[in-house]
Amino acid sequence: MDTSERAGRLTVGVLGAGRVGSVLGAALARAGHHIVAASGVSRASLALAERHLPGVPLLPADEVVVRAELVVLAVPDDALATLVAGLAETDTWRPGQLVAHVSGAHGLGVLDPAIRHGALPLALHPVMTFTGRPEDADRMAGVSFGVTAPEQLRPVAEALVVEMGGEPVWITEEARPLYHAALAVGANHLVTLVAESADLLRRAGVERPALLLGPLLGAALDNALRSGDAALTGPVARGDAGTVEAHLATLRRYAPESVPGYVALARLTADRALAAGRLDAGQAEALLGVLADGRSDGAWT
Repeated sequence: MDTSERAGRLTVGVLGAGRVGSVLGAALARAGHHIVAASGVSRASLALAERHLPGVPLLPADEVVVRAELVVLAVPDDALATLVAGLAETDTWRPGQLVAHVSGAHGLGVLDPAIRHGALPLALHPVMTFTGRPEDADRMAGVSFGVTAPEQLRPVAEALVVEMGGEPVWITEEARPLYHAALAVGANHLVTLVAESADLLRRAGVERPALLLGPLLGAALDNALRSGDAALTGPVARGDAGTVEAHLATLRRYAPESVPGYVALARLTADRALAAGRLDAGQAEALLGVLADGRSDGAWT
């Protein structure tokens, strides 16, 4: 059967009906595909499958693969290679079967055992954070997908992403690790920064940090996306070494565990501000001297 025709109506199996797999399965079902089986063993996966994939039988992985024309692999990154290889050892993969993983860290290489059995590989990574909450399904609209696929399967990959409400963004095989690292720097570290800022505000007596942080961080994110380094503000971007020194002294007193992160991010901010022409060499030297003192006074543990 021609793959461009198969992409219209496929029987779909989801391996890993957790936060991501259950939502993508539901999105494919809304597009008219038939979710015939899924796998999931944890209590959380069972609850998510019940919410997003009602009536879909939960089966062992090999039985899910046997039933499906398209297999969606939504397992943790470190488990993906073992799963694909294990199913290959039991000759579960078959020629012409579409196999799509949703990992950002991996490209097509991780699917080699399935490819050797004639399966057709796709890497479809939704650029979105999934929390397991009901609103995850609503967030699919307009989400970008980092897509890697053989050229002949490009129409299939694009069709599947568009049908799920997403926008395909093509990533070369060799660029997948850098692509994923970039997303982790943004999304994962952003959560850490926001939570850290909220904790420090609570120590300062602010009962509802979100009231302060919501408007401020929303504007900062919007400005950064629009203007890049030109959106830098604050004492580091202004070259206020005295203010930075006062910050470090305060953090040493009230939150010493926060000093290393502050120093590292301030150094990176100073480097970017200097490269963008926001700081002159003298300002940068003074700042880096303060930050070097912060790094050498026992802040790093």
